[in-house]
Amino acid sequence: MTKSDDGRDITLRIAQEPAADELLARSPLAALVGMLLDQQVPMEWAFAGPHTLAQRMGKDDLDAHEIASYDPEAFTGLFTAKPALHRYPGSMAKRVQQLCQFLVAQYDGEAAAVWSDAATGAELRRRLNALPGFGTQKAQIFLALLGKQFGVRPPGWREAAGAYGEEGSHRSVADITGPESLAEVRAYKQEAKQAAKAAKAAAKGK
Repeated sequence: MTKSDDGRDITLRIAQEPAADELLARSPLAALVGMLLDQQVPMEWAFAGPHTLAQRMGKDDLDAHEIASYDPEAFTGLFTAKPALHRYPGSMAKRVQQLCQFLVAQYDGEAAAVWSDAATGAELRRRLNALPGFGTQKAQIFLALLGKQFGVRPPGWREAAGAYGEEGSHRSVADITGPESLAEVRAYKQEAKQAAKAAKAAAKGK
């Protein structure tokens, strides 16, 4: 996936590490795993995870068949080895394995098959939403990432991605193209978190 669906070279700067970003750009499974890990940890830590995992497996890419059939205890060990791959390495190791098992069962282990022939944005969102560990928000963010940075743009993709699909927004990992935009996205998330806290406090006070 080093070239986008519209023929452009893909250069990502999400993990802020050249080797990790290069893997995300060429490996559909790495991109999916990075999105799965993007929970309760800094975005760049989450998206550097697939590269670290591949290194610990002695490979230059991730393979869904290999991960799906990996001994669960040994696979968890790859996550818990220091430095840990995630704040919750045990549970995330289980989720990554479940994701790969689903991809093997439904898409013959080909992560890109999730989106390669989706006829509409709504269909793509449904497919992403069906992946283990992908709720509506995560599905929409990944859909926006596919559209904005990978050129995967079935009709209605922006609408299906909701606010994350808006042009010029800085709401999610889909909008990160370097350190500056990373800072903008982080600031947006912080503001949203504070607004949610304030709303919760106001509701309690009623």
